[in-house]
Amino acid sequence: MKIPFNKPFIAGKELHYIAQAVMVESHLSGDGPFTRRCHQWLENKLGCARAFLTHSCTAALEMAAILFDVQPGDEVIMPSFTFVSTANAFVLRGAVPVFVDIRPETLTVDEEKIRQAVTPKTRVVVPVHYAGMPCAMDEIMETALARGLWVVEDAAQALLSTYKGKSLGTIGHLGCLSFHETKNIISGEGGGLLVNDPQFIERAEIIREKGTDRGSFSRGEVDKYTWVDIGSSFLPSEMVGAFLYAQLEQAEQIIAARRRIFDRYYHALRPLEEEGLVRLPLVGNESVCNGHLFYVITRSPEERTRMIQHLRKKGILAVFHYVPLHSSPAGMKYGRLAGDMSVTDDISSRLLRLPLYYEMRDEDLDRVVAAVKEFYGRGS
Repeated sequence: MKIPFNKPFIAGKELHYIAQAVMVESHLSGDGPFTRRCHQWLENKLGCARAFLTHSCTAALEMAAILFDVQPGDEVIMPSFTFVSTANAFVLRGAVPVFVDIRPETLTVDEEKIRQAVTPKTRVVVPVHYAGMPCAMDEIMETALARGLWVVEDAAQALLSTYKGKSLGTIGHLGCLSFHETKNIISGEGGGLLVNDPQFIERAEIIREKGTDRGSFSRGEVDKYTWVDIGSSFLPSEMVGAFLYAQLEQAEQIIAARRRIFDRYYHALRPLEEEGLVRLPLVGNESVCNGHLFYVITRSPEERTRMIQHLRKKGILAVFHYVPLHSSPAGMKYGRLAGDMSVTDDISSRLLRLPLYYEMRDEDLDRVVAAVKEFYGRGS
């Protein structure tokens, strides 16, 4: 049997709630009862001022760019080691992504590099919580607030990870989540905007509803709704909300299962790290990670390629991750570098993600571990 890298799953009442949305609620367009339940769950569990479901994390980032009133020529500081949506959301507003390096131990953006990259054109900072590992948010917020910059956390991979007791996505002015099928909590496609600064709540509702004041109309605050601002159709369907709410009901169970798998990987492969054969994710710091993914960092790009091929022969799909944005065609066209990118270039060429999904069985994980050990000539 083959072991996939990722596998979508049903955790509870997903199909029942979708049927309820159709048969009982008779509401399939955006902002129905299940969507509102998702909003309430996120607000209560994470502690943000308001939460809005979107059709993707990309959409949430695009909303953030509009809410921050990003203009052509503005600079937005972000790591190069991230998905294209982090940059695209701001390039669409005419802004310039300014790429900075990551920290070698956490693979998150280097907070000192952010400070050094600030110019009079800087408007926004986008820390990306890679693999659910928190960025150094205290230092990042200190830099941003001292220079009058906005902060949006790209927490696509970080739902229910925390930093010094605070949920990731709730520390910056805004936060963005993903519920893509590759994430811990899923709805197929889907995302969320977390509004932490109350001044953005009213406009976020308008932008999300195609630039209209339909939300005020629905609450009876105006007698008709009309076009009042720029915006787009950022709402997901109610079926997405129904599926997602069933997952949120099981969120603690899902995260606990992924953390258990992460821990099994770590303890099983730790001897290889002690021998200097691989590097594993950082563990044991003051924050809590959500077990989003487990990676190994090989000793060379060539070794990574050979390991991918070795695992594939064993029926195991392991994959690399981002091509750094600064080296991509669009990154070179629309963005610019701020300083040396040696850590990003090095890590991106050697990082390999191992299979990790909610329904992964112990025997499958043991097969992966055995194959990795066999690659290094360290049979169990």
